[in-house]
Amino acid sequence: MLKNKRVIVTGAGAGIGKEIVRLCLDEGASIIACDVNEEALIELGKLLKNTNLSTYTVDVSSYKEVVSFFEWINEKGEEVHALVNNAGIYLAQNILDYTEESIDSVLNINVKGAVYFSQLFAKKLMRNNEKGTIVNMSSVSGMEGSSDAIYGMSKAAILGLTKSCAVNFSPHIKVNAVAPTMVDTTMMKSIPKWRKQEYWNSQLIQTPVTARDVAETVLFLLSDKSNHYTGATFDLNNGGYLR
Repeated sequence: MLKNKRVIVTGAGAGIGKEIVRLCLDEGASIIACDVNEEALIELGKLLKNTNLSTYTVDVSSYKEVVSFFEWINEKGEEVHALVNNAGIYLAQNILDYTEESIDSVLNINVKGAVYFSQLFAKKLMRNNEKGTIVNMSSVSGMEGSSDAIYGMSKAAILGLTKSCAVNFSPHIKVNAVAPTMVDTTMMKSIPKWRKQEYWNSQLIQTPVTARDVAETVLFLLSDKSNHYTGATFDLNNGGYLR
């Protein structure tokens, strides 16, 4: 489904990001896996052992580092066709316990990181009148509220960014979002038990959503099968919240 496409994936070192990389490689894509954790990227390379995988260590919250990343791509003379803004953090804190520094950390990574990558990716493609795709990772927390208000706010911001970029980047780049419910990753372990139970009680489908399930939705949005979608949000929540 992704033959001859080069895809940038942020937050690629673990969880959903790792599964997105794995599935995209299986479908013929070339991947540039980005993460702030260099060791995780090294392990990813050892695990997948695919010549179509390259890695780049970058802090998505640093505009300077993101600029350097795109300069690196330009120096290599490589085309890029798609971007998955997956990098994010979840601190599992009550808003009353947040500090100025921790607020900045969540917003810088979860929101500014997606802004920086989207801006520079779009500049590269639109400058050359090329077509492309962006998929942003939001969350049910951005649609229904979160026990961690700052995280929920950051994921709601991603939905607004998705719609606005769809407008600003058309007709060159289609931009969509995926909003999963709880997924069995290390991040899920930090969600309070009462909130997990609320999610489970509201779901119509009892089979848990996995990282692979999310990756398959991302794959669809990256492929030519989604050519008529832009500015859309794909709810992946087992029917837990019907809109």
